Amino acid sequence: MMNIFEVNKRLKQRPPFQMIEKVLELAPGEYARGTKNVCINEPYFTGHFPQVPIMPGVLIIESCAQLCSLVIEGEKTDEDVIYVLLKVDTFKFVKPVLPGDTLDITVTKTSSGGTLTYFDAKVMVDGQIRAKGSMVFTSIPKESIMEG
Repeated sequence: MMNIFEVNKRLKQRPPFQMIEKVLELAPGEYARGTKNVCINEPYFTGHFPQVPIMPGVLIIESCAQLCSLVIEGEKTDEDVIYVLLKVDTFKFVKPVLPGDTLDITVTKTSSGGTLTYFDAKVMVDGQIRAKGSMVFTSIPKESIMEG
């Protein structure tokens, strides 16, 4: 288990874009389970939607992606590499995520080859499925992103 301070040591994202707050289970290279607390004071709720605040689907996917990066990275932290989401496949949003919900996210590596890693993700709230789908990642050197 990793608390917020341990997550901060390993995750490359930072607030306000850091989504994973706790890791409940982590089997490097295999799977992880973590949580994201959804709070009404998160900035996107101002406009999405003012009278009916719903967490945007892309941020639910991003929460899953951040947890996947911890699975890919394993026990080591390489500051020169970042894990980039290449493809989102068959993601389905079953029921809206609202302020006050705690996302219970499970990501499982399904395969890998070359520079690609494939995952299935499932997002639960209070034991009920809210979203699920598949994602593909690659790792790239940080320096290559800034090259013109």
